[in-house]
Amino acid sequence: MLKRYWRLTLAGALLVSGTVQAQGEVTNGQQVAMQGDGSGAPCLACHGLDGAGNNAAGFPRLAGLDEKYIAKQIRDYNSGQRVSPIMQPNVDNLSEQQILAVAAYYAQQPVPAAPAAGDAELVAQGEKIAKRGDWNHYIPACESCHGPDNQGMGATFPGIAGQHPNYIKQQLNAWRAGDRHNDPNQLMTGVAERLSEQQIEAVAAYLGAQQAVAANGGPQ
Repeated sequence: MLKRYWRLTLAGALLVSGTVQAQGEVTNGQQVAMQGDGSGAPCLACHGLDGAGNNAAGFPRLAGLDEKYIAKQIRDYNSGQRVSPIMQPNVDNLSEQQILAVAAYYAQQPVPAAPAAGDAELVAQGEKIAKRGDWNHYIPACESCHGPDNQGMGATFPGIAGQHPNYIKQQLNAWRAGDRHNDPNQLMTGVAERLSEQQIEAVAAYLGAQQAVAANGGPQ
């Protein structure tokens, strides 16, 4: 009985310790978001303290994305595997601990409400591509990789529902041009090359109007 008591006590202590550590990581991440790495602009300058991003400027929403996905993208900028003249000078001095902390912080931010859908015909066209693809042109559905309702599949395939349309268009065009290539087996390059400009506009309009769900079980 005594041995069981100590086991339970130890398990409880480890659970509390893990919770405190996670909370500390999020707190440290907020500090990085507010102050940056000391050599460039802080994260909030583009993504906002709440991680909502900015559609007009093409800055993506980070709030509610999978924290492992966020961390991987920062590492890819640091290694040069993903290129951005804005991102690289602002994250190139982040330590691994800071990368994990800021990723945890933004993953825990509440997901903002999706804006009202725009052109109904354009959104309907985008929905068809996102859900069923366009197999006449060998274009698979977005959901086939990004999961049901495009809410994401772990660290590899991010949630793209509720992402800003201008950012989605920007990235699809980067894959088409060969300027981005940090996805598994060049999957996105093959898809983006087959999409027409009209289809890119449509799928971005549809996805941008969908309500995102927090990947890590954070607040909605």
